[in-house]
Amino acid sequence: MNVGFIGTGTMGTLLIEALITSGALDPKQISVSNRTLAKAEALAARYPGLRAVHSNAEAAADCELLFLCVKPLEFHKVVGDIASVVCPGQLVVSITSPVMISLLEQRLPCKIAKMIPSITNSVWSGATLCIYGSRVAEEDKDKLESLLKHISQPLRIEESFTRIVSDISSCGPAFFAFLLEQFVKAAVEETGIERGEAVRVASEMLLGTGLLLTEGGLTPEQIQKRVAVPGGITAQALELLRQDTAGVFGRLIRTTHDKYNEDVEKIGEMFGEP
Repeated sequence: MNVGFIGTGTMGTLLIEALITSGALDPKQISVSNRTLAKAEALAARYPGLRAVHSNAEAAADCELLFLCVKPLEFHKVVGDIASVVCPGQLVVSITSPVMISLLEQRLPCKIAKMIPSITNSVWSGATLCIYGSRVAEEDKDKLESLLKHISQPLRIEESFTRIVSDISSCGPAFFAFLLEQFVKAAVEETGIERGEAVRVASEMLLGTGLLLTEGGLTPEQIQKRVAVPGGITAQALELLRQDTAGVFGRLIRTTHDKYNEDVEKIGEMFGEP
């Protein structure tokens, strides 16, 4: 299978590297274009056999699967670059959440899907969210997901839930890393523990908690109940957290959705959508 990538930013590069290092793809199967050719050439130098090509049209030609890994406001140009090259049998996969599948289906003659990756895919973990357009057959879905299974757990979702599920799976690592950072910072300031040691302990705790929630089959509520003895230290601290964080995650979600809706509107305007 030949696979094309347009865009070698943070997520595009992450996907390429994860798919190669996991053994899902051989570099010889991959063609890459980027606005700055030198970045694509740097990837080709790291992974001999990978082809850095000079245009988006060249990356799109003769591949079964094409990933569009560009920022929302770059889509108008990219779609224009590849519209005359892609054909009905190809599957084009956008990794950019505010670009609607229906918009791409109106302008490209091929099959359209959307996939939302996560930084956790770089260690072959976490979820990738898969949303499919009307032209995508079940065998196309299976082909994409069999590739993604090397680096993640593919999850099919409805496009209407793209933003909220992205908040959890893709933004979530940054949110929880922030909370962990604050936890460690407070531990250092309050007790004098060495920061590196606190980070190691906290990181192992977070990993173990994730395993309890997945392989261990526990719910977040069950973990709290098992750790927090009534009247004990953890229970008292949890009550403090409930009081001080009341409403904060609702505000967080409203913030991400406001930005998402703003991007959807801007993209629609670029494509002449009412």
